[in-house]
Amino acid sequence: MTGPALVLALLEYRAAEEAMRRRTGDSMGMAAMDLQALRFLLKSQREGRLVSGRELGDHLGITSASITALLDRLTKSGHVQRVRDPANRRSNMVTATPGADEEVRQTLGAMHKRMITAARGLSAKEAEIVRDFFASMAELVDDIDKDDLPR
Repeated sequence: MTGPALVLALLEYRAAEEAMRRRTGDSMGMAAMDLQALRFLLKSQREGRLVSGRELGDHLGITSASITALLDRLTKSGHVQRVRDPANRRSNMVTATPGADEEVRQTLGAMHKRMITAARGLSAKEAEIVRDFFASMAELVDDIDKDDLPR
């Protein structure tokens, strides 16, 4: 497979993944951005980190007004809760509820199992090549500076 064909395959995968995330969000009664926020909160909790609304907004690339609306929706639906910051009692942190964790696991669990099955079909060398490719692509994407983008 040539370089351009490999990049095209990656873009096709990303489009399929985006569509899957929209379908998953729809099945859970939430927007794709809401699901992305919930997954970030769950990952942060697994790492033992508390997240502020500002940090979540920065991660999602949305404004403070948009993050407030998103958190209001997710709080109302029972997926997140606001808790006092133990380090600064005047501010709040955001956590996913235990029920949200279970709902995400049930919704995404089967898809994750299928992905793991596909990955297990690779030899160790093939897996290393794919992992290195993804790592280099992530590094390239992360290195794009906003000042380098056309306006």
